[in-house]
Amino acid sequence: DMSQFWSPIVHDLDPYVPGEQPKVANLVKLNTNENPYGPSPKVLEAIRLGVSDQLRLYPDPNATKLKQAIAEYHQVDIQQVFVGNGSDEVLAHIFHALFQHNAPLLFPDISYSFYPVYCKLYQIDFQTVPLDKNFAINLEDYSTKNSGIIFPNPNAPTGCLLTLKDIELLLKRNTESVIVVDEAYIDFGGESAISLVNNYPNLLVTQTLSKSRSLAGLRIGFAIGHPDLIEALVRVKDSFNSYPLDSLAISAGIASFKDQTYFEQTCQKVMSSRDWLIAELTELGFEVLPSAANFIFAKHPQFDAAELALGLREQGVIVRHFKYDRIDQFLRITIGTQEENQHFLSILDSLV
Repeated sequence: DMSQFWSPIVHDLDPYVPGEQPKVANLVKLNTNENPYGPSPKVLEAIRLGVSDQLRLYPDPNATKLKQAIAEYHQVDIQQVFVGNGSDEVLAHIFHALFQHNAPLLFPDISYSFYPVYCKLYQIDFQTVPLDKNFAINLEDYSTKNSGIIFPNPNAPTGCLLTLKDIELLLKRNTESVIVVDEAYIDFGGESAISLVNNYPNLLVTQTLSKSRSLAGLRIGFAIGHPDLIEALVRVKDSFNSYPLDSLAISAGIASFKDQTYFEQTCQKVMSSRDWLIAELTELGFEVLPSAANFIFAKHPQFDAAELALGLREQGVIVRHFKYDRIDQFLRITIGTQEENQHFLSILDSLV
C-alpha cells in the first residue's frame, strides 16, 4: 500500500468532484454551465497568431498586458488586479492568503462545493450559514465573528442574485475581515460589486472568463480589490507557480475584452433562452428559482429529481443533480443553444 508515503493531510482530503465530462458522442451536455456559444472570433484569431516558435519562451509571469486589459475594462488601477489559472486557482490563493485566522470563515450552506474543499486543504475553520426558506442568501445572518466571508453572486447552484445594496450593507457592518464576492455568473443579469472596491478596502471580487466569455477550456480567472490584498495573492502565487497563465491564455484573454459586441450578444442570447426555459418549465409544473446565471435550478413536486436525471440521461441529455440535504429534489440545468433547450424540454415533457 503506497499510501503509506502520503503526507498525513492527504488522507483527510475530500476532493471537489467536477461535473462529468462524458466520452459519449452527441450528448446534450447541460451539466457544467459551459457557454453553448464559442468564444469571440477575435479570441480564436489571437490564439492562432500565438501558435509560433515563440512558445519556446516563458510567458510574462505577471501577465501584465492581460491585467491592463482587465483594469481598463473594469475602470480600476492595474495594481488592483490579480490573474490566475481559472478563478478556482484565484480562489485557492485567496483561501490560503487571506482566510487563515483565528475565527471561522463564513459561507452559505448551499453554495460552490469547492469552498469546504479549500478549507480542508488549508486547514481553515469554517461555518456555513443556511440559505433562507426561498433558497436565497440573507446577508444579515453573517454577523458573527469571522476570519472572512465568501459567497457567489449569483449563488451557485441556485442562481439567486443579491443586490449591490445588500452587499454594501454587509460591507458597512463587517469591516474587520475580507469579504469575497465570487462573480462567476455575474454577466448573465447581475450588477458587479467591482464598483464598490474603491470604497471598501476589505472587498475582493473574483470573476472568470470560463462562462460569459466561453473560455472554460483556457483557464483564466481574476480578482479585483485593494492593492494590499492583491499583494498577498501575488506573494502566495509567486511561492507556488510563477507562470500560472500561458502565452495563449494571455493573448486570448486580452482579445476577449476587446470584443464587447460579441460578449454582449452572447450573454443576451443565453439570458433570453433562460427566461424562455423558465416559462416552459413552469408550464410543465416545475418550481424554478429566480436565476441570474447561465443555469436554472428547478424541482417538480410530483417527480423525483434523481429519476428525472436518469430518464434524461437515458435519452442523451445530462443535467446536474446534487445529492445534498435540502436540494436533492432539484436539478441544475445549464442553458444550452435554443435547439438543445428545445430537445431537453421535449424529452422532459415525455417524463413528467
